[in-house]
Amino acid sequence: MDKRWIVATALAGLFSTSAWANDAVDATIPTLDSGNTAWMITATVLVLLMSIPGIALFYGGLVRQKNVLSIIMQTMVIVGIVSILWVAIGYTWVFGTGFKESGNPLFCIIGGFEKVFLNNITTSTLTAGNIPELVFVMFQCMFALITPALILGAFAERIKFKGYMVFIVLWVILAYFPMAHWVWGGGFLQEMGAIDFAGGTVVHINAGISALVMALLIGKREDYKVGHPITPHNITFVFLGMSFLWLGWFGFNAGSGLNADGIAANAFLVTHIATATAAMTWMAIEWIFNKKPTTVGACTGAVAGLVAITPAAGSTDLLGAFCIGLITTMVCFLMVAVIKPKYKYDDALDAFGVHGIGGVVGSVLTGVFATRIITGEGGAEGALYGDWHQLWVQVLTTVVSIAFSAVVTFILYKVVDALVGIRVDRRVEEEGLDIYEHGESAYN
Repeated sequence: MDKRWIVATALAGLFSTSAWANDAVDATIPTLDSGNTAWMITATVLVLLMSIPGIALFYGGLVRQKNVLSIIMQTMVIVGIVSILWVAIGYTWVFGTGFKESGNPLFCIIGGFEKVFLNNITTSTLTAGNIPELVFVMFQCMFALITPALILGAFAERIKFKGYMVFIVLWVILAYFPMAHWVWGGGFLQEMGAIDFAGGTVVHINAGISALVMALLIGKREDYKVGHPITPHNITFVFLGMSFLWLGWFGFNAGSGLNADGIAANAFLVTHIATATAAMTWMAIEWIFNKKPTTVGACTGAVAGLVAITPAAGSTDLLGAFCIGLITTMVCFLMVAVIKPKYKYDDALDAFGVHGIGGVVGSVLTGVFATRIITGEGGAEGALYGDWHQLWVQVLTTVVSIAFSAVVTFILYKVVDALVGIRVDRRVEEEGLDIYEHGESAYN
């Protein structure tokens, strides 16, 4: 046999083996998934639409015309300030792992400081779903924006802009960041098995309970009278705002799995069906009891459905979507139309009645309607399918969220009120916040 042929064959085999080994090593290295990345960038933009212009228009249309710019400015300042807070300390607080890896007991409330100002994150750093971590940072930033924006509805038309800014900064740091870490960043509620796919506890219960505390502490508007509702100044704005919320919520829920896959498709579907069910349910109830179906009512019902399906979007199927949309809307309608007038608290734009109560009901019902048809073999399952443990986990998580949000908000209100004041003077409230607080009018 020709020795040259033997040597050539041996070298070819060596190089082939080396190439195969390199392929095997490369196969273990995460590579960017362009499909997931494109979807998550889109989802991030959709969630931003929920704050600006969604909440700004929805709440802005519900207030009187003398206060619409105050709502727009309050929403705008949240987008600016909270975005900076998020990249500075929020992201590392919620999703950092430094304290856990070092065994620091502070991990129960804060992730760590290794990612302050996004330190150690580059354009090549990937996270779950093989998307750039910078995209994940931006996606989660949008949740940090929308949460405090929801609280605005409770104290609309009577809060000082300066006091509001100080309160929001402190609230995001001391209420939102810890709660997000507990539920999404590896904290004790997540380890306990709590299901909150897209923010039932972190966003809606957190904001809704805080809204109630703020409404009770700041007091009723001067001209608030039970049985004489203050008429929205622009119902067209209310509809447009709700439409942006409905549209943006597809990114909010379907994007929370961080993958363009079947879970995202299911979240897309159940979000829409629960919302449609809720809007029609509110309209029907209003038609039966008040004799007329209103645009504001249908829009409010739609928002209640969006809120309620949020924690369950990654674990429930079509049956759960119908039931959650139906049940939650009836409870929210009861809170807004019966309980609020009875107890005479001025939750101006029903931030508590819709977001707080919708979040509570949705979180609990997640423990009822979660199904392995969606979560997969070995996944979470609700009481309807025989697993009562998940229901109790959801109830406990809900109770913890309510208590934490209420206590933190109460303390912050007292501190900020003592430092800079919270409520505007009577004359400012009478004449309107737009002119006195911002020096401009929406309609000339």
